[in-house]
Amino acid sequence: VVLWWDDWPVVVAGRAADPVVVVANNKVVAVSGPARVDGVRVGQRRREAQGRCPTAEVLAHDEAADARAFEVVVAAVEELCPRVEVVRPGVLAFASRGPSRYFGGDAALIERISIRVRDAVRDRLQLEVGIGPGIGVADGNFAASLAARAALSARERLLVVPPGRSAAFLAPMPVDAIGDAAIADVARRLGLRTLGAFAALSPSDVVGRFGADG
Repeated sequence: VVLWWDDWPVVVAGRAADPVVVVANNKVVAVSGPARVDGVRVGQRRREAQGRCPTAEVLAHDEAADARAFEVVVAAVEELCPRVEVVRPGVLAFASRGPSRYFGGDAALIERISIRVRDAVRDRLQLEVGIGPGIGVADGNFAASLAARAALSARERLLVVPPGRSAAFLAPMPVDAIGDAAIADVARRLGLRTLGAFAALSPSDVVGRFGADG
């Protein structure tokens, strides 16, 4: 299971309901819902973001504040699930098999965690939850992360990829979803447009062309 907040720095700033962009090194790293409606996206240059949403307030990214606040969320999840992995502030993952059996299945577990997390943000941090977290369930962290992000994009809370269906779920996604810009750029130039096309390559060809990261 992966819990994913695209806009965690906005939540921590207490500005989830306002047009806000958070920037680091002149690039957008988080966007509030109102700014996202106007076309602002993570990764844009500050000037482009301001052009798309002139009313947006620009905030400097405070990584330390993000991490301190996310510790509250992690503690809330750890009350139900041991061995939580913090990917970064705003994103965490955990294996669901043991806790799901204890609480009566994935659906029951995720419902409990959703309530616990949102209560922690509201009651302990005194913050609005914002858009998120998106929750993805799949056979591995990579697929679960993309499922969580897909849930957010669809304005849903949860996307469950059934056991054994992760490869089929990932196959049509653009190769950029691989998460490595350099590898994705070379793959596109080779005509590999989707994760499925990339996955169809033989491991030896991938290592030969992209190295261990590939």
